[in-house]
Amino acid sequence: MRAYLIQLLYVFTLWFNTVKSVNSVDGPTPVCPFPAQTNKGTGIRQHLNVPDQEQGGMMNQIQTGYYVAVAVLASVCYLNSLGCGFVFDDVSAIKDNRDLRPETPLINLFWNDFWGTPIHKEHSHKSYRPLCVLTFRLNYLISELEPFSYHLINIILHVIVCLLFLGITRRFLPEGASFIATILFAIHPIHTEAVTGVVGRAEILSSVFFLLAFSSYAKATVKVHQTEWPPFLQCILFVTAATLCKEQGITVLGVCGIYEMFIVQKLRLHDLLYVGKTIVASKAQPPPWFWEMMLRLAALVLSALGLLFGRFQVMGAQLPVFTRFDNPAAVATSPARQLTYNYLLSVNAWLLLFPSSLCCDWTMGTIPLVESFIDFRNLATLSLYFCLVMLVWSVFSSDDGHAEVVIMGLALLVLPFLPASNLFFPVGFVVAERILYTPSMGLCLLVGYGWHILMEKIKWKPMLWILLTVLVLSHSLKTIVRNFDWKSEYTLFMAGLKVNKENAKLYNNVGHALEGEGKYKEALAYFLEAVRAQDDDIGAHINVGRTYNNLQRYNEAEESFWKAKALLPRPKSGEPYKARIAPNHLNVFLNLANLISRNKSRLEEADALYRQAISMRADYIQAYINRGDILIKLNRTQEAQEVYERALQFDSSNPDIYYNLGVVYLEQRKATQAMVYFNKALEIDPNHEQALMNSAVLIQESGNTRLRHVAYERLQHLLDKGKTNERVYFNLGMLAMDEKSTAKAEMWFKKAIQIREDFRSALFNLALLLSDSQRPLEAVPFLKQLLKHHTDHVKGLILLGDIYINHMKDLEAAEKCYVKILHMDPNNVQAKHNLCVVYVERGQLALGEQCLQEAASLAPKEEYIQRHLQIVRARLQKSHTANKGSASGSKVVKPKTKHQNTAVPRNLIGTETYHDENNHITSEL
Repeated sequence: MRAYLIQLLYVFTLWFNTVKSVNSVDGPTPVCPFPAQTNKGTGIRQHLNVPDQEQGGMMNQIQTGYYVAVAVLASVCYLNSLGCGFVFDDVSAIKDNRDLRPETPLINLFWNDFWGTPIHKEHSHKSYRPLCVLTFRLNYLISELEPFSYHLINIILHVIVCLLFLGITRRFLPEGASFIATILFAIHPIHTEAVTGVVGRAEILSSVFFLLAFSSYAKATVKVHQTEWPPFLQCILFVTAATLCKEQGITVLGVCGIYEMFIVQKLRLHDLLYVGKTIVASKAQPPPWFWEMMLRLAALVLSALGLLFGRFQVMGAQLPVFTRFDNPAAVATSPARQLTYNYLLSVNAWLLLFPSSLCCDWTMGTIPLVESFIDFRNLATLSLYFCLVMLVWSVFSSDDGHAEVVIMGLALLVLPFLPASNLFFPVGFVVAERILYTPSMGLCLLVGYGWHILMEKIKWKPMLWILLTVLVLSHSLKTIVRNFDWKSEYTLFMAGLKVNKENAKLYNNVGHALEGEGKYKEALAYFLEAVRAQDDDIGAHINVGRTYNNLQRYNEAEESFWKAKALLPRPKSGEPYKARIAPNHLNVFLNLANLISRNKSRLEEADALYRQAISMRADYIQAYINRGDILIKLNRTQEAQEVYERALQFDSSNPDIYYNLGVVYLEQRKATQAMVYFNKALEIDPNHEQALMNSAVLIQESGNTRLRHVAYERLQHLLDKGKTNERVYFNLGMLAMDEKSTAKAEMWFKKAIQIREDFRSALFNLALLLSDSQRPLEAVPFLKQLLKHHTDHVKGLILLGDIYINHMKDLEAAEKCYVKILHMDPNNVQAKHNLCVVYVERGQLALGEQCLQEAASLAPKEEYIQRHLQIVRARLQKSHTANKGSASGSKVVKPKTKHQNTAVPRNLIGTETYHDENNHITSEL
């Protein structure tokens, strides 16, 4: 309650400001046909009793101190945000945005939206902010995906905005009042989403150019009768830059127009009416100042039209697709839609005046629709409009400096907010705190002015200073505490649930945060709570199904997916279906198809679901990718190839499609073509993990010595990127074996085994390497570890038996190895032959002869078996009584070649198509 009382200072200063202006109005001043000339004598500096010239040295010293104080306070309030990570929209705009990667052409930034999606596509958000994305790309060059540098740049930009704002307020307020207005702006808690949230940089960067544009325009209009065109052109360039950072940047042109008419020309309502009447009725030529004003205003209008035309050329005529969950009022009927939109204005005003309950998401059921004229919330709407009307009336009814401050405050408060107000076109949110960043400048300007009036009119100044101090401290503390909410997605969304307990999206996002940590049971509880809060939320049912799937509760998962699918809107006759469904809701088809494709007998059913998804949105790339995977499993590789080639028509820069085409060609045993597509995927995305891995494996299997260094570089690149797994180490070991580098091969194989102790191929090849290096006893532990996890590994049993016979002289153990093999595969020639050798080594020549005869019948063309059989028969003929012969001419047969046993199994490449199951979590963010 104390915080609310303190913050009532905002409202009181605005109220006192309005009452004072209305009570001081003496009535309209008589005007001549073009009256602006007569009003040039009075200005705000005279009204506020500020001399035009002060002591220069002291003034500069004070100003410097103010700038330093503002910079320090703005920095301190957000210093703890440096420890925050990427949360909420940061994930899509930063971590998942390919436009930040150096390999992406810079020109793509100007054809894609804020999230890296081509802006002409149906599922694009249509937010066009290439300059902001360019700064993200610079961050990526500096520190890649390390959040610290991103947050640091946001803080620096916020400090720059505060310093520029201090300069702007100094044009309208005395030094002390302008300092107070700037301090209130610098520490306002409503700004945490814009400053601490990385994607809020769009607002901050746009505000930098916004203020630079306005400052340039003020310089261009210093002379009423003459335009300084260099700063005017700078203004247009800054407006363009502001608009390319955030769409609301274009509204500075409106602010400049108001500044021109009401500050430069000092026109009032009665002046405007009289000028219009005179132009129509009089034949007199307007004075020079009028033409100069019209020239500047025309230039502003033409600039605005040019920017809008350019924007529509890039975006096209299609608006983004938003669901009723994003903005419920947008699909409501009249008068609920109009009443709700106007009520939301008062909600935003309340957040500016009383930023005590802040939330990162206000969609879904957070703010119920205002469906009736008798809804008591309409009183808030009427109160807001009453205050605005009173302020506007005070502007048009006053000829002193008061009007100039109020009108500029209102211009800064209202105009930057209009694009997000829903009054002209629907937007994808109900309330968004970060879009209040620039409008809050107008509020702080008005509050600073009201403070100045209170200090002049009220005697109990110490109490005012105490209240102001408490206000500054409480806002600063609130901002610092609020920054901690943005530390992680879990803390952010849990903080949101404390404010909005009926927002299903917040429950979903808490569930996503827990799901990302592998806490599936806890995540499920929040997803189910989201279904309770909004039982027709398609995304919530998808999340429930996916979590059941992670918990291996497959029947319940499938049931949830079918529920989600049933909630999809039905197509209407003659209306395109894709325009009526949110792109992320189509993920239900991917999730359901992925689930049922676990059952090989339902692959056709999964294929039908993918085809249905593609029919709803022809450019649904992920559906093409996953359908191709299904077709590969169905051994319909030609169809899979056609599906991927069709996907390339919609997105020719998608590395996953090229990678999967490589997989298709590999399935068709066309290794050369497969390598071409793997290389193409790496050309687009040099960090593509699957392409790096499998192209290296393909090179290694090909035995091409000239490309061996390429394979090594690609595997080493995976290690440098932190993509350490057993397969990387194993294939580095294989390359080292090819190069006869025993020590390196041993090192890589052991690293692979340390990660995965049951890694079949690494264990066997390490044992074979040690055996071939005359270190057979060192190979035994690895062979035993192999057979512990893979009891049916035939090659391992053969190699172990060889070591038992030739190096450990343990014939009984060797016999067990070969008997075990023959129990699994009675026709295994190597095991049969080596068992025969065991008999001969024991001196059981007759049994050895019989055994070799059986082996020869299994492989009549194997010359070494026939040779060994002749040796044994010769010894039998020579001496039936000699038992000490050891069949010295016979030996155990080892595995034929290491490559036959060590190559990565075909299925590692053949079936590893890119299957983006994690995509269903961020679309719901």
